[in-house]
Amino acid sequence: MPGRRPRLRLTGPATRAMARAAGIGDRHLQHPEVERLSRDTYLPRVLAGDLRQRLAAVLLTAPHGAVLSHRTAAALWELEIPLQPAADRRIDLIAPPSSRAESRADRRVHRVALDDDEVTRLESFLVTTRPRTWRDLAAVLQPPALLAVTDQLLARGCTVAALEQQLVRRPTGRGAARARAVLPVADRRAGSPMESVLRWLLHSAGVPAPDLQHAIWTPVAEFHPDLAWPDRKVLVEFDGDGHRDRRVFVEDLRRQNALVAAGWTVLRFSSADVLGRPEQVVAAIVRALRG
Repeated sequence: MPGRRPRLRLTGPATRAMARAAGIGDRHLQHPEVERLSRDTYLPRVLAGDLRQRLAAVLLTAPHGAVLSHRTAAALWELEIPLQPAADRRIDLIAPPSSRAESRADRRVHRVALDDDEVTRLESFLVTTRPRTWRDLAAVLQPPALLAVTDQLLARGCTVAALEQQLVRRPTGRGAARARAVLPVADRRAGSPMESVLRWLLHSAGVPAPDLQHAIWTPVAEFHPDLAWPDRKVLVEFDGDGHRDRRVFVEDLRRQNALVAAGWTVLRFSSADVLGRPEQVVAAIVRALRG
């Protein structure tokens, strides 16, 4: 008969040494409800989807002075990064340049320099500041995703000057040109990350910059569409998942009818359009603008 499965005894993040000190042997660490994050990092599987639990686990074996950075810092700052693989749950760390730490299955280690004023404490974690996080992300994100992050940072009080200062400190290197291209396009009025992606798509195609959240008065109500070209009376709405709700759908129809009645050309796109048929999206907007 097969041996009885041991009762799960691990209750939180642990290394093998920590587990043994608590009387938990290797057999228990091989329990199907324990996830081995890397060669010496363990976590109960039920906690594996909790970012902060994964952070605590990874930091148990992180090099001294490691700071959470890049995509992980963005998550802690509650910045949504579009166009990213959902399955990638690795933790980003910046380690001192002299560190010999290497990336593992559960972490990406970036050996780069950090100034003291580029590190802060968020909750109980050392993390890069929002401007430094932006500069680091410029090195690893494509322009549409970086614009989405930049829009969110500006909406939450980060200033253009603070972001520009990061380029003064690090004027060259990976991501510098990308950051310089994205920053002038950023706008704190952006309504969603995928709307930002759409704006970059239009910017790259040479379409005139739209006005965001432009106020339009109609006999029904005042509306503020995502993107508008008032001189052409053309507007674009990005419909995210929330627009599938029946109540929202009905409101959208009434809104669209009021805007059309007021003489506006209304174009509506979803993420399936923006990601799956971007050329057609741009062509449709260009045709509308040409009248």
